[in-house]
Amino acid sequence: MPLGPVMLDIEGLALTAEDRERLRHPLTGGVILFSRNYESPEQIAALVAEIHALRDPHLLVAVDHEGGRVQRFRDGFTRLPPVRKLGEAYDENPKRALRLAEADGWLMAAELRSVGVDFSFAPVLDLDRGVSGIIGDRAFHTDPEAVAELAHAYMRGMTRAGMAATGKHFPGHGTVEADSHLALPVDERPLADILAEDVLPFERMIHFGLAGIMPAHVVYPKVDSRPAGFSRRWLKEILRGQLGFQGVIFSDDLSMEGAKGAGNVVARAKAALSAGCDMVLVCNDTAAANELLDGLGPHDDPVASLRLVRLHGRHPVARTQLAADETWREAVRLVHNIT
Repeated sequence: MPLGPVMLDIEGLALTAEDRERLRHPLTGGVILFSRNYESPEQIAALVAEIHALRDPHLLVAVDHEGGRVQRFRDGFTRLPPVRKLGEAYDENPKRALRLAEADGWLMAAELRSVGVDFSFAPVLDLDRGVSGIIGDRAFHTDPEAVAELAHAYMRGMTRAGMAATGKHFPGHGTVEADSHLALPVDERPLADILAEDVLPFERMIHFGLAGIMPAHVVYPKVDSRPAGFSRRWLKEILRGQLGFQGVIFSDDLSMEGAKGAGNVVARAKAALSAGCDMVLVCNDTAAANELLDGLGPHDDPVASLRLVRLHGRHPVARTQLAADETWREAVRLVHNIT
């Protein structure tokens, strides 16, 4: 059964009968995990293995595990710093900061792969303009060139650990104050300014082989009246056409306030998929997930299915092997020094 276009969450530490039914649905293609799903490395490894065993090819298992404020698994995992710390290191010594960024990306990915998780929604490619509270220190830097360099090093580390990278939040969330979880942010800048500044890290990372991108629930009215994740102009014309991106486009969570202007969850999903998304996320709303699986209808997109399969994680190392690996010990030491 090919991977479907919907990524869902689950309620607890183990799968329920209802979870299994939803995850076996042909429209489902992935699962996103949260802190409520985590108790220990052993528990999460067993949960991921059970999710993977439900389907062939196995469902994608993802998590937001950037470091700092956004790290879903903590006890038993290395505490990762917010990547803005790498930006501060870059200002002092760029070469050292790039080494640290690669170590940080490798450590994040290697520890997740050791419990079977396919990928983290990382790195953040937004610019830290000192405006957005929801972005803030999740961004590497305010300078787009610095963001591109640090993110490239971070992605090199992820790749070595067997994990594909997903950049977010295209074309840039860092210049708006509103939190798209709670409101619909509006960025009034012209396209030329956005392309020259915020889009530059995405453009560079696409050139370096970025596998996934998540658009922002932000409206850029001088480009399109619709939020970027529902905009054919942004996704098909600019991201696919102008920038040449060939990887997976994920919607941001359709349960967020910034997505609700597109109608009910089925209308939102159809709008996002029609605009160019390959996979849509519905999180923290079981009723909406059920409504979407019941109402979306058949969805056959062989190209999207091929793109999604490429995000399966590669060559995991058992946690016991990882802890005995000198590369892991050195990465932990380097990352602790970042903080």
